[in-house]
Amino acid sequence: MRFSVSLTGVFSAGLFVGLGLCAPSWQNGLQVRGPGSCYTPSNRACWSPGFDINTDYETKTPAGTVRTFNWEVTEHDNWPGPDGRVKSKVMLVNNQYPGPTLTADWGDTVVVNIKNSLRLNGTSFHWHGIRQLGTNIQDGTNGVTECPFPPGSTKTYTFKLTQYGTTWYHSHFSAQYGNGVFGSIVINGPASLPWDIDLGPYPINDYYLPTADQIVLQTQHTLAPPPSDNVLFNGTNINPAGSGGAYSRITLTPGKRHRLRLINPSVEHNYQVSIVGHDMTVISTDLVAVNAYTTSSVFLGVGQRVDVTIDASQKAGNYWMNVTLPASGLCGSSLNPKPAAIVHYSSVANGIPTNPGTVPPDSGCRDSLNYTPVVTRQVSLDQFTPGVKNTLDVTLDTTPLVIWKINNTAIDVDWDKPVLDYVLQGNTSYPASENVVIVNQKNVWTFWVIENQSVVPHPIHLHGHDFLVLGASATGAGSFTAADKASLKSTNPTRRDVSMLPGNGWLVLAFRADNPGNWLLHCHIAWHISGGMSVDFLERVSEQKAQISSADLTAYRNNCAAWRNYFDHSGLHKIDSGL
Repeated sequence: MRFSVSLTGVFSAGLFVGLGLCAPSWQNGLQVRGPGSCYTPSNRACWSPGFDINTDYETKTPAGTVRTFNWEVTEHDNWPGPDGRVKSKVMLVNNQYPGPTLTADWGDTVVVNIKNSLRLNGTSFHWHGIRQLGTNIQDGTNGVTECPFPPGSTKTYTFKLTQYGTTWYHSHFSAQYGNGVFGSIVINGPASLPWDIDLGPYPINDYYLPTADQIVLQTQHTLAPPPSDNVLFNGTNINPAGSGGAYSRITLTPGKRHRLRLINPSVEHNYQVSIVGHDMTVISTDLVAVNAYTTSSVFLGVGQRVDVTIDASQKAGNYWMNVTLPASGLCGSSLNPKPAAIVHYSSVANGIPTNPGTVPPDSGCRDSLNYTPVVTRQVSLDQFTPGVKNTLDVTLDTTPLVIWKINNTAIDVDWDKPVLDYVLQGNTSYPASENVVIVNQKNVWTFWVIENQSVVPHPIHLHGHDFLVLGASATGAGSFTAADKASLKSTNPTRRDVSMLPGNGWLVLAFRADNPGNWLLHCHIAWHISGGMSVDFLERVSEQKAQISSADLTAYRNNCAAWRNYFDHSGLHKIDSGL
């Protein structure tokens, strides 16, 4: 049950109904969102007075409240894994796999205190998809906006939730999140379709018996990454060899509509999700509410989220939820050939489904661009002139190590001296290894053509913004040409914070330069950003220092001093890009 109280104003319930807005519930002159309020199973489009599904969340945010979370990152040897096999080492948040879910409401401010109790490694926490408007220093990107925080220390992240929907958090220290340092974020807010029961976040991720550190070293010497040992559904699955573990079960109540928040926090796998005998209706992509779109399967690239509703309208029983990896292996491969969970109707006994279902059509490891945002955006393609300055070329170098480059540079951040140090000092001599791209424009749409010179598809993620996906080529289409401009969609296209770059193809994105900060754009396959596939957008750099509070600046400097003192005397060495 959610309760929020506001002391602002007195409104007529009839006025809200007449305007098609929320009619709030009132007790003793206080506006209450709870039982009897406009946010009900039959009307999820409203939220609170003046805020509903049509509110532009980039210009208007509810007041919210402050929510505090206390977490600890720990390290465990010989961990009894979720599929019945012992894993040599994991790193966990609050001893949970996945980590604890951060749950809050649209407009809330969250304060997250994190203690690093790892033995040797630093860590940093990135809040994937969170806009961080005016709080770039809280983005949690070591080597860019902060130093890692060392073992034995505690760091506090504070930021406002100006968006709503489903997302996740993860370590940005090398490939550390592949060792277990990740978890879900649920931001309650309005929805484009009514639903009865929220089933909560449902991460589906690849799982490996070797540590992420071991796989990083392996992928530096071979192009093909290892197959996953399993695919986990909400942190569990059976062992493919049949020697332990358990299926995840999703329970449906007959006759009810359920919201399920699908998340792909994998390090490498991009996949399709389908449920035998059931359609799913998409209501949100990443943190963008979309008009209801019904489909038999959904694609999830690494880092993507898709909120769906599922109607429990079929014959009561047990049904498979299937994850499909294309046979090409370009979206990832697993030693579990048929990863699955069980969708169970509460009116019947638990059981193992017998109908395997039909394999969905192969997406080619490409996004659907059929999702239409509720809050619209439009750009003028007259402002877009393809050229060298807005083209990001992705290339692969295999001599002597496997390195992924953008515009001929593999990013290699300096944990001891984040890019923010240069900003604070007014020093524009950014090292080439930081792969900096300057964005000086203010409040205008910037256009970016990403061209892939390799056969491997890449899930492209941008920090600090969602972006318009103006278009993407077919796999194998080659480089973007002037003739391709006519194929782009400029009126309310799909909007996300992760989108797939096709193999040997192109992706065209646009984001508005309205959030001063240092924002990474990178491939979200852990082995690829570890291998250098990222740029750092320095957006409106002259405005960045002024938005940092004295308290945040002091905390930043103290943490960097502690990190340098630790790392420079630890005997440890950075083995990859640091991201």
